[in-house]
Amino acid sequence: MSIRFAAPPQAQNVRLSGSRARAAIAKAVNDNEASHSDDALLGAALRHFAEHGMAAASHARRRAEAAFFAGDRNAYRWWLGVCRTLDRRLARELAAGTKDAG
Repeated sequence: MSIRFAAPPQAQNVRLSGSRARAAIAKAVNDNEASHSDDALLGAALRHFAEHGMAAASHARRRAEAAFFAGDRNAYRWWLGVCRTLDRRLARELAAGTKDAG
């Protein structure tokens, strides 16, 4: 298989200056807002995702709801944090439904 190189039409305009390049990579595009999770919570969320796959956030929500209605606020906040790490929208709905922002 041959490799072909297509040079840009205006090669002088494709390079960024050092300051513009540093500004472009200063913040990753997917870092929309600051995360409030710590390393233990992130590790738990990743393990939970490995176990439950794409249903992990919903499963964490159900665990948080069960803890909330059982009166276990610490477990509720933990599972809300796991849910928030996996799916912020789902966690906001959960917190609004239980009237506890965690």
